[in-house]
Amino acid sequence: MTRPDVAVVGSGPNGLAAAITMARAGLTVHVHEQADTIGGGLRGEALFDPAIRHDLCAAVHPMAAASPFFREFDLVSRGVALTAPAISYAHPLDGGAAALAHRDLDLTCDGLGPDGPRWRRLMEPLIRRGSGVTDLLLSDLRSLPPDLIAPTLLGPRVLGHFTRVNGLRTEPARALLTGVGAHAVGRLPSLPAGTVALLLGHLAHTTGWPVPRGGSARIAEALTDDLRAHGGTVFTGHRVTDLAELDARVVLLDTTPHGLLALAGDRLPRRRRRALERFRYGPGAAKADFLVGEPIPWTHPDVGRAGTVHLGGTRGEILATENAAALGRAAPEPFVLVVDPAVTDPDRAVAGRRPVWAYAHVPNGDVRDPVALITHRIERYAPGFADTVIAARGMSAAAYEAYNPNYPGGDIGAGAVTLAQSLFRPVPAWHPYRTPLPGVYLCSASTPPGPGVHGMCGHLAARAALRREFGITSTPGLAPAAGRHGG
Repeated sequence: MTRPDVAVVGSGPNGLAAAITMARAGLTVHVHEQADTIGGGLRGEALFDPAIRHDLCAAVHPMAAASPFFREFDLVSRGVALTAPAISYAHPLDGGAAALAHRDLDLTCDGLGPDGPRWRRLMEPLIRRGSGVTDLLLSDLRSLPPDLIAPTLLGPRVLGHFTRVNGLRTEPARALLTGVGAHAVGRLPSLPAGTVALLLGHLAHTTGWPVPRGGSARIAEALTDDLRAHGGTVFTGHRVTDLAELDARVVLLDTTPHGLLALAGDRLPRRRRRALERFRYGPGAAKADFLVGEPIPWTHPDVGRAGTVHLGGTRGEILATENAAALGRAAPEPFVLVVDPAVTDPDRAVAGRRPVWAYAHVPNGDVRDPVALITHRIERYAPGFADTVIAARGMSAAAYEAYNPNYPGGDIGAGAVTLAQSLFRPVPAWHPYRTPLPGVYLCSASTPPGPGVHGMCGHLAARAALRREFGITSTPGLAPAAGRHGG
């Protein structure tokens, strides 16, 4: 076999983004994936019925529609339909009430009553500079942002979320925003959670929170097709256990620091090994997949029109359960995210059968089967849900790591989203992707800008390697019509 220029370990969205960036620069690229199928967190499977496909990890993709990498890559032109619902996310409350984040900002504000004007003041300036806000937060945070106004808009709003919930006074509005911040999967309130709330919150009113038609695996397929079209090769079904297996000029690792330590052995300098060993992992996600016979019977009917549903109760309840999980304490009613993909993509359902996807936030390494926990949580806001369930499968947080080594203890973010680790992933360094080993780079969600299906960790790591290792300073084009050198 001819020695490749680049070897990539891991075929999640970041590994594939890194491989594509390298291949489009005219380099030979080999991707190594331990599973039998590509995609990492984008994989899907028919769990109970051959006609019904379930997303095994990520299901809804606000950043796949908005990130700089995917904006240029242009999934839609490649046949991946990103379908955004009219209601991006919903937050039901007891007594049949609910707060709704419509894509239409006016409808959202109208539904929030006296907090409507405050929601508008919070979101509208971010919406107007949406690309600048997104590009800043999905950067390596080490270069001057192209939109110098974006940081001035974000700064006071992030602080306001941390200290005053941005002035929101009614429980529905406060819960609505806090639930988005819970996507940070960690302590609340916090500056990183406030940042996540504003990033995802404003995207709900712009590009939306879309579902890929046919499932998340369609994104992985489009990425792999482009890689192969530019000469890349993908090897599946073999786990790389040592860097010595990779005979390539440059190695890009879509792994956690734990994975880097395992692959490098004693090659890393002691100081870097110790720094990587100190890298912290966050709370876990426990996953339940349901096959149901009808749409979820939400007490508030408009919740059934939302692409994503947050089950956390009041702001106070969300803070209590998220902080308990961060401290390693199991809550009887954890924060739960629910997606009925057929709400947005009707073809995901057939007569009398449809998939339901759900995550619960639990302590890292939690071993509980989440099916009963999540069913109970849904029943609180949708009585009778249990009667619609035809089949169910649970995956504990502990089991998630066996499914994907990039989820230590079920941490689907590949590292705790703390203030320090938001600024310095994986270690304090000006060049966050480079390791002390010649030609070896880290390109996973454990590097900036962190978790999410946006491809930017891989893309930015590849650009750093292109400059340093190959002397290629121009960024290769990613658009469908682009050639091997971006032409």
